[in-house]
Amino acid sequence: MKALRIKLYQNMVNYKLPSSFQLKETYPLPPYSTVSGMIHRVCGFTEYHPLKISIVGDYYSKVNDLATRYEFAAATYETARHAYKLHSSEDNRDYGLARGVSTTELLTDVELMIHILPEKEEDLEILYQSFKNPSEYISLGRREDLARIEEVKLVNIKEKELEDTYTLNYSAYIPVELFESYSSEGIEFATVYKLNRYYEKVQIKKGLEQRRWKQVSVFYGAKGREVLNDNVYEFDEDGNIVFFA
Repeated sequence: MKALRIKLYQNMVNYKLPSSFQLKETYPLPPYSTVSGMIHRVCGFTEYHPLKISIVGDYYSKVNDLATRYEFAAATYETARHAYKLHSSEDNRDYGLARGVSTTELLTDVELMIHILPEKEEDLEILYQSFKNPSEYISLGRREDLARIEEVKLVNIKEKELEDTYTLNYSAYIPVELFESYSSEGIEFATVYKLNRYYEKVQIKKGLEQRRWKQVSVFYGAKGREVLNDNVYEFDEDGNIVFFA
């Protein structure tokens, strides 16, 4: 089967954990939902196109970026609590504005290799042309996290049974379902994430819809970890291991 392989480079980036606020922590690799959103944006898709994604990559280091944060709240101004006073002429009332420090965790010198396998075969050519000739500079993560395209290539994917231990050349998201358990049958000593994959809109009541996320459990296999043998994995034509989810 054929898939699209893209290689990206990002200078500094944050793939924000949904549960982090004061310190905006980052995933070590972009989650599936973030990559899927980028793909749909680049291709101009206005509705969901089912596709499988494999994400591997590496980064050089982590740094913290500090910025000033302003918080507006519908609270009466208090001298000891607020940094600034905002007067409203509508209700003739003074409101408070608080100022603080925002900390964002950033990955530096990120290299990514992403394989994309669309459910519809006709989408493959759209994907290829869209990444080969993007209409704008693409971003992955926050809007300001620009990504430089290093490679766009159509590759053949084949299954192969490992006869020996395989060492990961890149860090990777590896779906837990590839292994029967968390034991030495697959990859040892790995962090487990439950990542958003895609969402469906569910009607809560008339005129109100809610996003319901479908999630996938994955191992985060760091570069240099060993994937044990006696298992069948997928590889592209250049020998890169692929973990579709």
